Amino acid sequence: MQAQSDGKPYDDINITPMLDLAYVLLVIFILMCTAAIQGMNVNLPRASKGANLGKPKTKAISINSEGRIFLDTIPVSIQELEQRLAQQKSITPEFPVVVGGDGGAQYQKVMDVLDLLGRLGISQVGLATKSQGK
Repeated sequence: MQAQSDGKPYDDINITPMLDLAYVLLVIFILMCTAAIQGMNVNLPRASKGANLGKPKTKAISINSEGRIFLDTIPVSIQELEQRLAQQKSITPEFPVVVGGDGGAQYQKVMDVLDLLGRLGISQVGLATKSQGK
C-alpha cells in the first residue's frame, strides 16, 4: 500500500471516521432507549384492599444449639415441619424459605431440614449467616 510520493508506507490508521460512526450510533441508541421507556398512559383498575397480590411471605426455619426446629418462632418436629410446608406449598407453590442454624447445632439436623425442602420441591432456599465482623 504505497500512497505517499516518497515511497514510504503508511504506518498508522486514521480512526476518526470510525469514531464518528460510533458516536452517531451511540446517540441513536440513547434516543431509541428513552423513546421506548415512555410508553403509554393507561388508567389501571383498582384492587380491593384485601387482595394479596404481593410477594409471598418468607418462611423462616431455625435450628437452635440443642437441635430443636422452629418454623417462624414456633417449635415444630420434623414431621410437623413437613406438614406445614406442604400445606403452604399447596397454597403458594413458590415461596421463599430461609434456614438458620445455630453454630453449635448438630449439622445432621440442618441437613435433615435441607433434605426435607428438596423432597417438597421448594427451590427458593437461603441460608442465614452473620457477617465476620459482628
